[in-house]
This record gives sequence, C-alpha cells and structure tokens, in this order.
Amino acid sequence: MAPRAWAQSYTISAEQMQGAVAEKFPRRYALGGLMNLDVQAPRLRLLPQQNRLNADMDVTASGPLLQRRYAGAFDVDFALRYEPSDRTIRAHQLHVNALRLEGLQPQAADMLDIYGPQLAQQTLSEVVLHQLRPQDLAVPDGLGMQPSSITVTDRGLVVRFAPKAAP
Repeated sequence: MAPRAWAQSYTISAEQMQGAVAEKFPRRYALGGLMNLDVQAPRLRLLPQQNRLNADMDVTASGPLLQRRYAGAFDVDFALRYEPSDRTIRAHQLHVNALRLEGLQPQAADMLDIYGPQLAQQTLSEVVLHQLRPQDLAVPDGLGMQPSSITVTDRGLVVRFAPKAAP
C-alpha cells in the first residue's frame, strides 16, 4: 500500500471548535462592583463570506445596580489567528454586534454600552478554539512548513501551510 500523500492544509470542524470553547464556560464578570454578568458557552456560527466566526451567548445580569435578574444575549464576531508558541487557533479582532438585556433600566443599559467592548475582550479575546497536536504538525514541520493562513469555510476552518521564514 502506498503511503498517504500529505495535504498542505489541516481542517478543523465546527463541532471541534464548539467543544473546545464550551470547556471555558460559564464565566462570571463583575462590572465596577455594580453589576455581575454570567455568560454561558457561545454558540458558534461560521461566517465564510467574512472569514470570521460569530459567537452568540446567553447572558444573565444581577447585582446592586439592578432590582432583579435580567436575561439577554451577547453577540460578537471575530477573526482568527495562529499562536505558534502553543500551537493554538485563537479568537482576535473582536467586534461587538449587540449586548441586549430585556427590560433593563436606562442607567444600567448605558453602563453595558460602555463595558460591552471590554466584556467582549475578556470573554473571547484570545480564547482557544483549537489546539494542534505535535503529531498534526510533525509532517509539515519536517518539510519546513508552518501554519500560514486560516480560512473559514461552510464546514469549519482550513489551516494552510507555507514554508517557514528563514531565521
């Protein structure tokens, strides 16, 4: 039997990413000692036309500024980058689409508008969506190749390899 040819790309399914990110949630954030936000695991959606991912998360707010608990949603888009130090695919270049809490008073809603981008950074910035194993990189590394680009497709991510830069 002939050896299997090496493909110059590596595919990561949407299910693999969903599982990896779900392990990091739920998370709780305190906003200025006035409000706590509990963020549940994001539901990831592939956005191939923008080469980005979308994360939609259920959020619950409570705390001294609020009279009761409020439920809502947090919607963020982000790009991806490869981190060679630990062989991970990470979220970066976050864009907050919306942070909505049903029935929230104007004063608390204004506070969320201020803290929304910061919350997105704390929640998803640099969150690991996938970690390549040493055996995933053994053949490309031996051929002098390294991950060079990440493309979002309808089925997941495609990591392409290119020659390593000369030291």
